Amino acid sequence: MYYEGKLWVGQSDKSCFLLPKMANRHGLIAGATGTGKTVTLKVMAESFSEMGVPVFLADIKGDLASLATPGSENPKMIERIETIGIENFTYKSFPVQFWDLFGEGGHRVRTTVSEMGALLLARILGLNDTQTGVLNIVFRVADENGMMLLDFKDLRAMIQHVGENAKEYTLQYGNISSQSVGAILRSLLALEDQGAEHFFGEPELDFYDMMRVSPEGKGYINILHSVKLFQSPVLYSTFLLWMLSELFETLPETGDLEKPRMVFFFDEAH
Repeated sequence: MYYEGKLWVGQSDKSCFLLPKMANRHGLIAGATGTGKTVTLKVMAESFSEMGVPVFLADIKGDLASLATPGSENPKMIERIETIGIENFTYKSFPVQFWDLFGEGGHRVRTTVSEMGALLLARILGLNDTQTGVLNIVFRVADENGMMLLDFKDLRAMIQHVGENAKEYTLQYGNISSQSVGAILRSLLALEDQGAEHFFGEPELDFYDMMRVSPEGKGYINILHSVKLFQSPVLYSTFLLWMLSELFETLPETGDLEKPRMVFFFDEAH
């Protein structure tokens, strides 16, 4: 919990704290089933929120939404509070935003194919070097002709156009084989089967919408509803790769800050 400007994370004969500036690191919460990993995650998320730091949570089991409402007393909580020696403890709610790639359990998360880019998309699709080269040509043709690739329909149409006019484009960009075009289309089909049409399109998410602070100074806790998404591992990894690339492009390198700009938790990370 947040206590005197620090995260109170444990208690024995002495109190154990996590300093905010030391939270600019990777961390792991590990333990056997039922030992309190998710509860620890939730308490830390609340602490960062109270510190004014936005939080992102991937909710695999659908049990993190309770952060939006104040807790209630129960025998285990009372025993824990007394054991640790927390004085004047009060149950609180925290500002929460829900997100869902399918648009069912929260605000829809979307990006365009053009924003994803050829290299990242090729990695997601598992293309080889030759196929990646052809996909780069497809994106280059679209860019030079002022055509935005918004969704998979746009991308598929552009790939088919390049394939049908391969002789014309080969002289300018290099060899375009029908085998490579077919392999790319097959890979797209596999990603579409996992629900990619829900992720690619407009309106595109502005990442700063996740980095909000409430009027009371609490960081918003962003919960990605992943119960259904987790059943589509390729789409889930597509979202994560896109999110990391957006972070890299959006946030400047600043070194060690006094506290994080944003904190990410991935429950059931394995």
